[in-house]
Amino acid sequence: MAAGRVGTDRHSKAPVVVVAGGGTAGHIEPALALADAVMRLRPDATVIALGTERGLENKLVPARGYALELIPPVPLPRKPTPELLRLPLKVRDSVRRTREVLERVGADVVVGFGGYVALPAYLAARGRTPIVVHEANQSPGLANKVGARFAARVAVAVPGTPLPKAEVVGIPLRRSITSLDRAALRAEAREHFGLDPDAPTLLVFGGSQGAQSINSAVSGAAKELADAGIGVLHAHGPKNTLVVQEFPGKPAYVPVPYLERMDLAYAAADVAVCRSGAMTVAEVTAVGLPAVFVPLPHGNGEQATNARPAVTAGAALMVEDADLTAAKIAELVVPLTVDADRVAKMGAAAVGMGHREADELLAKIVLEAAGA
Repeated sequence: MAAGRVGTDRHSKAPVVVVAGGGTAGHIEPALALADAVMRLRPDATVIALGTERGLENKLVPARGYALELIPPVPLPRKPTPELLRLPLKVRDSVRRTREVLERVGADVVVGFGGYVALPAYLAARGRTPIVVHEANQSPGLANKVGARFAARVAVAVPGTPLPKAEVVGIPLRRSITSLDRAALRAEAREHFGLDPDAPTLLVFGGSQGAQSINSAVSGAAKELADAGIGVLHAHGPKNTLVVQEFPGKPAYVPVPYLERMDLAYAAADVAVCRSGAMTVAEVTAVGLPAVFVPLPHGNGEQATNARPAVTAGAALMVEDADLTAAKIAELVVPLTVDADRVAKMGAAAVGMGHREADELLAKIVLEAAGA
């Protein structure tokens, strides 16, 4: 990062911020959005990300220009298992390695976003380095429940999140998302993906790894989508394959493993079918994209909780994973996507639901905790 001196004497030391948000895009993207905001507010700062060898952060963090320090992962079982009994030794090793990183880089604050990278970061920083916790879901995970006990500040995305000292800030989003003008970028976005420039377009994705149930249901309705004149951009996940029948003379159905440019994907689309992770809900509502949310059927039900405010506001629909079939896509999604008036009303309902300045609000909290 750039080094130098800015501001007053109070800002004489360039802050070193360590973010712990590895694993999935839902943890990594808010951490990187925060990192970008810190650098806007303090161009002399250094931001370093913690991650593991197997996480998506190995691709995403360097691509955004930030240093990545790898630590041993600490998987967090949701229920008591034999693996849980072996956690103390794994935690001890990971905490030791993490503490070495924090001391070597001279960390002024540690910011955790939950998951198996955050837990050792919290334990390594406890009593040594100020901690800020950010929780994106209304139902916190184990790591953030632990971290919140000894954090200097606790930031949450939604009211009612059961963590001590919780301050509602929203979810930090990339500026490429919060400043997105979908209409202005539509032609460029559809050309970028090879989509029909004029057809109603459906965006399909299931998180960074894809979702087999969504893949099967939507691809199974390819004929109905084509017959309705709907183009499709479908991110099926890098470990999955998707073979879709082509229909000459109809709008293209474009399968891709992963979407590098989510801003262009959102700009290309009229409606989305997707999971309802906290990050996904925050992004699609921020850009005003109507959605059909299909909550992940595992865990503690947080994805359904995430989707409910948008559904209540009239900005989205929700379908249970067990009910998602090709017939349901034909019955529900096809008529929605071709109904321009309904799409416009749902998009308008989405706008204003989120916290567009959450990235800088959280950055100010982090810099205060760092004494910068």
